[in-house]
Amino acid sequence: QVQLVESGGGLVQPGGSLRLSCAASGPTLNYYVIGWFRQAPGQEREGLSCISNSGSSTYYADSVKGRFTISEDVAKNTVYLQMNNLKPEDTAMYYCVAVPGCEVVAGTEHTVDDYWGQGTQVTVSS
Repeated sequence: QVQLVESGGGLVQPGGSLRLSCAASGPTLNYYVIGWFRQAPGQEREGLSCISNSGSSTYYADSVKGRFTISEDVAKNTVYLQMNNLKPEDTAMYYCVAVPGCEVVAGTEHTVDDYWGQGTQVTVSS
């Protein structure tokens, strides 16, 4: 069992920044990696970023590479997604996930062994 709680979403102007947080807990947390997905109305879910348990490996989707940075605070069991130079097309519900490997976030593997947070809304608009 893994519990995930996201925070940090909101309304921001184009070109602005937000930092999302994902506080993770649970007895089996060490068996999972933490990543981020987003989904906009009428669009498919998109895997954005993921960080390995050691923090030594990260994944970014092409759509956010160079603008978003994933990091972790191991002591706090919290993963962050720093989002810079936000664009209107970044508007979506953002979800923190716990999955067996970053390949799931990258879309190259599928799993039913996953946990999702409740989501946090990000709106980029002037």
